[in-house]
Amino acid sequence: MRARSVLYLPASNERAVAKARGLPCDVAVLDLEDAVAPEMKAEARAAAVAAAHEGGFGPRLGVRINGLDTPWGADDLTALQGAPVDLIVAPKVESAASVRALSEGMRPGVALWAMIETPRALVDLRAIAEAGGALKGLMLGVNDLAKDLKTGASPDREPLKPWLAAVVAHARANGLSVIDGVFNRIRDEAGFVAECAQGRLYGFDGKSLIHPSQVEGANAAFGPSAEEIEWARKVVAAFAAPEAEGLGVLRLEGEMVERLHLEQAQDLLAAL
Repeated sequence: MRARSVLYLPASNERAVAKARGLPCDVAVLDLEDAVAPEMKAEARAAAVAAAHEGGFGPRLGVRINGLDTPWGADDLTALQGAPVDLIVAPKVESAASVRALSEGMRPGVALWAMIETPRALVDLRAIAEAGGALKGLMLGVNDLAKDLKTGASPDREPLKPWLAAVVAHARANGLSVIDGVFNRIRDEAGFVAECAQGRLYGFDGKSLIHPSQVEGANAAFGPSAEEIEWARKVVAAFAAPEAEGLGVLRLEGEMVERLHLEQAQDLLAAL
């Protein structure tokens, strides 16, 4: 299932949660971590569970819990065992043991997305990605990662590029979804478009979002264009032609097209 747009919402903000029900985001994530003050954690948790039972969020609903090393993480997991959520986002996952502990505390059938946002997570990325259990996705947490790496500011994320590629590679090697990090400058539309394009170029499935105004841009950036859909249909049709039977490669409009391109075209069309 698509995850082009993954919108974070403070679970304690009733108005924002209500508005999210009418948004075309692929995944809405009720946030119990960064967006909620310590004294509001229990109230936000109860609100998230109530909102999940009320439903109406579109394709998929997730909840970002607090870390298991905090006073609230275990209670978050326990409360969500009876809530109709599709996935749980876990912050600052740093080991395969963390993935296993989280998986053991989750209701069967619920997916786990692990946030990669610390240097330790980068060092142990392979073990995390291979941990199994309920793990179905990796999410890049760019703000915390840049802070802990002590990188300088860069409009094109130059210091993070090796880690963008690494997170995507480990996700693909293990059949996991992979979601790019947030873009903080809400009013910088050109910057957002550019970073979405960069994320797609690196292979991410979608982008984490912090404002509803970013949803349509992410859906467009991480979804196929009309030109890509048309080309995919041409590739499928070309290989379906009688004269292509038994061929591993053929020429289509001046380009050499292999069966790996056929597989890509079929995957693209199947996701529409």
